Amino acid sequence: MVAKTVIIDNMEGLHLRPATNLCTLAQRFDCEVHFSVRNYHANAKSVLSVLAGMVKQGDEVTFECNGKDEQEAIAAIVNLVERKMDLE
Repeated sequence: MVAKTVIIDNMEGLHLRPATNLCTLAQRFDCEVHFSVRNYHANAKSVLSVLAGMVKQGDEVTFECNGKDEQEAIAAIVNLVERKMDLE
């Protein structure tokens, strides 16, 4: 398992469009992809699970990947977050 903590920097947090971008990316990998924010733990491959986390701008989110392509998955997810979820 690998984990990485990032700060969500896009203005709207993880509303529907960035949540969809995150889920679409996470689903490309065979490993499990989850995240934690505050006391909430979510499956990053489920849009409803991501939306239920109510992630806002400035939230500290820890992504966890577990499986054969976990390194590639965590790198891709961190890159997506750094690109502000491809919204700008």
